Amino acid sequence: MVISEFEWDAGNWPKCGKHGVSKAEIEFVLSHEPMVWPAHPGQDGETRLSGIGRGEAGRYLFAVFTIRAARGKALIRPLSARYMHQTEIEHYERSKGT
Repeated sequence: MVISEFEWDAGNWPKCGKHGVSKAEIEFVLSHEPMVWPAHPGQDGETRLSGIGRGEAGRYLFAVFTIRAARGKALIRPLSARYMHQTEIEHYERSKGT
């Protein structure tokens, strides 16, 4: 599936931005082959995914997102994002085998 763009609005941006993560960081991580696994479904039953990756500056980021179809395109809609804690980073690196 080719992702066409990101979907940002007043519903999802405040939840992502409150942890000091920029839209550009979130988009970079989710566009550069993050480690992805299923997350708990939303209250509306929408499929949610969790993703981990490193931003351009090397900081580790954890994000929850969904993929929606709109206007004939596949859109990534970030729902929450934050920087990872050191113990999470260590676990992530061990799971990658690095």
